[in-house]
Amino acid sequence: MRELVLPLAAITRPLQRQLDEAKVAWLMEAIAAEGQQEPIDVLELDGRYWGFNGCHRWAAHERLGLTTIRARVRRATPDVLRLHML
Repeated sequence: MRELVLPLAAITRPLQRQLDEAKVAWLMEAIAAEGQQEPIDVLELDGRYWGFNGCHRWAAHERLGLTTIRARVRRATPDVLRLHML
């Protein structure tokens, strides 16, 4: 696993989760004041990035107008990606 700074636009969010708006607002304040403390987790397959952990942090970055986000990147096989989409 490696940590990278990725463009938000490069990360596909395959699972549409219901966001806790209060948590997103709190994260927006924290990120604006202190920066991102915890990277999100993404899988990399064939040069594409798939986000599965950190949807609230991703949303906070997007709403703040930030174009990049720190991410822990793990290479995945098609089978591993399919398991995460169940």
